[in-house]
Amino acid sequence: MLVVIALGGNALLKRGEPPTAGNQRANVKRAAAAIAEVVRAGHRVVVCHGNGPQVGLLALQSAAYKPDEAYPLDVLGAETEGMIGYLVEQELENALPQGPRVATLLTQVEVDPADPAFRHPTKPVGPVYEREEAERLSKSRGWAVAPDGDKYRRVVASPLPKHIPDVSVIKLLLEQNVIVVCAGGGGIPVVRRPDGGLMGVEAVIDKDRSAKLLAQDLGADALLMLTDVDAVYRNWGQPDQTAIRKAVPGELDPGDFPAGSMRPKVEAASAFVRATGGIAGIGALEDALAILERHAGTLIA
Repeated sequence: MLVVIALGGNALLKRGEPPTAGNQRANVKRAAAAIAEVVRAGHRVVVCHGNGPQVGLLALQSAAYKPDEAYPLDVLGAETEGMIGYLVEQELENALPQGPRVATLLTQVEVDPADPAFRHPTKPVGPVYEREEAERLSKSRGWAVAPDGDKYRRVVASPLPKHIPDVSVIKLLLEQNVIVVCAGGGGIPVVRRPDGGLMGVEAVIDKDRSAKLLAQDLGADALLMLTDVDAVYRNWGQPDQTAIRKAVPGELDPGDFPAGSMRPKVEAASAFVRATGGIAGIGALEDALAILERHAGTLIA
């Protein structure tokens, strides 16, 4: 099968963990081991990844240097694609020394400049803060902030992906049996200019939605969204929380899940299955192959 695997930002940098190069390398190595199991089972793989913690950190570093010259989010997104892609590529090749080669592709993803998401930011980026610190940063830097569990995070615009201009290049690489790491962080957000060219825009696209679009465009058989929880839960965080192990698309209402975390995964999984008749799985990173084989996680089919 052709499998598109979307790695959550929290799977690459655990919640509350210091965003050091060493920590990210260790987590990427763990992710590569899980993906390698899928490849050794005979499947072709395309890998996407989140970048919420990383792009937020780069934004902080950029603003700390010269706040009036801070890099826009599309440029920071490209930086994180290169940084994380390098780590994933290297660790996958280390995990599969006799396996297929790996290539990272910086991937532009076109969005609609009139998307209402630009007026209503929801995508969490960067580290978590206590409420007082989040409110101070919101006032001093003009950020939008929102609750994330019992903490707060910066939130930015997350428009829907419309088109992946580089999909033909990804297909060429797949034809040569290359594992492709692409659309990292949801891809570099761009809009179409009046002259037909592309230009970057201040946003972070949800990587699960981009992974769904990519999986459809590639004709993938399966879409796996791997994160730091073992399944989708009803009433998450409540005493009566219950894991959902199997569902058909119409059974799950995305509105029942948090907007910045599980909701886009449920939306993407259901939309992919409806559009293609394939399968979609959501669950823990280490369960990648077991989810694909219908033994773990939440399966939507």
